[in-house]
Amino acid sequence: MKTLRREQKTALLAAGIAAGAMALITGLAAAEVLNQYVQNVLMSIGINIIFAASLNIVNGYMGEFSCGHAGFMAVGAYVSSVLSLILFTNNKFTGAALLPEWSALVVFPFVILAGGVAAAVAGLIVAIPSFKTRDDYLAIITIASNYIITAAINNMDVIGGSRGLMGMKNVIFGMSGAIPFPWTLFWILVFTGLALLLIKRLMGSTLGKGISAIRYDEVSAEIMSVNTNRMKLLAFMFSSGLAGVAGGLFAHQLGFINPASFGIMKSTEGMVMVYLGGMGSLSGSALSAVFFTFLLELMRPLQIWKWVVIPLLLILLMQFRPEGLLGNREINKAAGGLIAKLRARKRSAPCC
Repeated sequence: MKTLRREQKTALLAAGIAAGAMALITGLAAAEVLNQYVQNVLMSIGINIIFAASLNIVNGYMGEFSCGHAGFMAVGAYVSSVLSLILFTNNKFTGAALLPEWSALVVFPFVILAGGVAAAVAGLIVAIPSFKTRDDYLAIITIASNYIITAAINNMDVIGGSRGLMGMKNVIFGMSGAIPFPWTLFWILVFTGLALLLIKRLMGSTLGKGISAIRYDEVSAEIMSVNTNRMKLLAFMFSSGLAGVAGGLFAHQLGFINPASFGIMKSTEGMVMVYLGGMGSLSGSALSAVFFTFLLELMRPLQIWKWVVIPLLLILLMQFRPEGLLGNREINKAAGGLIAKLRARKRSAPCC
């Protein structure tokens, strides 16, 4: 009972700190203390946290190996972008906007969620045949799905094809015109917090325990009455849906998307963040997303050479620290273990 109360207090404290940090960041952005470049970096961090944490559900908690996660991000990005253009702007699909610009203040989060739902459906379509295979075959199927999705978008002229799709910034300008506020940053922070909360609640529930059981021993999980096929489909759909949410936010942050933005290198970025932070560690995914985003900004002058450095980083991780920074532990437990080791070493050290 005491342990449960302690965990509840810790959760409430963490939620309070997160809410305070969100309020502080958006307040500083609204007061123009944070310039546009800093805001863009913070927005990229939030999107990467959602993307990495969503992939960690499959590759970390469930122990499978998905390599084409950016394809689901593309589905969410395009679906939410098309909906935004149709609802709030003059566009080539319906001509005039279906709703007034100011209505985006209320409807925008539902547009992002619609992109997430579309990505979850795409994830279900891929998951049904994928989970009849294992190991390397699953990786091959998910890579193929990434190529299929991007190739399909490339050949859809109605949504811009290889030229891409733009105009999403007009939706953000419409919201800012109604009420001056850094709306893109605000919604990215809100969805980042919600994504982390939902993943934590899922993995702490009975369903989450069933998903984790698959990683340790699928046969034993089935013997213990875990419906492994159902758990796999649930995890993959939830993971794909969150990737779609990240894609929708990404599209509205940039105001322009094309299929090349969601190629195999984008999927590789997700895997680097997952394995860097630690498979099965939610806080590890968040920390690695922060580190990786800053690393990308530092390597921006390298241009194309960064695509040599990023896969090399993944290879080095697999060779020298396959468990990642935190392994499968959360940051509070990892910090507690480190403090305990330091205290034990201090006690065992000679006094003179």
